[in-house]
Amino acid sequence: MTDLEALADRQVQWRTAPSGDSCLVVEIRSDARSAGRRWPAATAAALREANIPGVTDIVSAMTTVGIHYRPESIQRLATTRETPYEAAARQVLTVLQGFRTGSSVSTRRVEIPVCYGGDHGPDLESVADACGLSPRALIDLHAGIDVEVQMIGFAPGHPYIGTFDERLAPPRRAQPRTAVPVGSIGLANRQSVIYPFILPGGWNLIGRTPLMLFELTRDPVCLLEAGDGVRFVPISAGEFEAMRGK
Repeated sequence: MTDLEALADRQVQWRTAPSGDSCLVVEIRSDARSAGRRWPAATAAALREANIPGVTDIVSAMTTVGIHYRPESIQRLATTRETPYEAAARQVLTVLQGFRTGSSVSTRRVEIPVCYGGDHGPDLESVADACGLSPRALIDLHAGIDVEVQMIGFAPGHPYIGTFDERLAPPRRAQPRTAVPVGSIGLANRQSVIYPFILPGGWNLIGRTPLMLFELTRDPVCLLEAGDGVRFVPISAGEFEAMRGK
């Protein structure tokens, strides 16, 4: 980690580190558990709003934010002895000096309809049994709480969503599937994912949504983004087919 550390208040600390010659990573540490998971998305939003010259992409993860930049553009902002990374880190930390929690946090809430069990959720019964729950109780726990998109990763539009009740903590499957259907809802370790494409995957499949998570013809192309609030809403198989046909 670099000594360009710097910013701290009672809730959060940011540190920067290089990741190759055209990217830096901001590591975020927060003592406030209730707000801690929101810091990466809020930090990324604040940096996007700042529109730092030379920055090409900003990616929010669980506890970090990646900032991709053009070294030749960033170099124009550097002092005599600064490398492009040092100049980029200084610009980033300068933006964050005036930043406080909540100022750029997404407040969007998205409802995700889910057809649980059956062909759409082939692992529901076995996972419920492993968790010491009935399938109905598992569905009630999964759909009965507001959760949050913690990051987008693994594939375009693929969200990691949590954190669920401690009873919803089954491990991933010992044998991953080679082709998981589009829209499948996976559950493991108090998190859920939604598969935006047919992909291999080892998450326990408990349901499926008719919504498309990623569409090139839509703006924005991703249905969800880090920081969004999510609520899963149970629907019937008939409702699933009707919504998918629209």
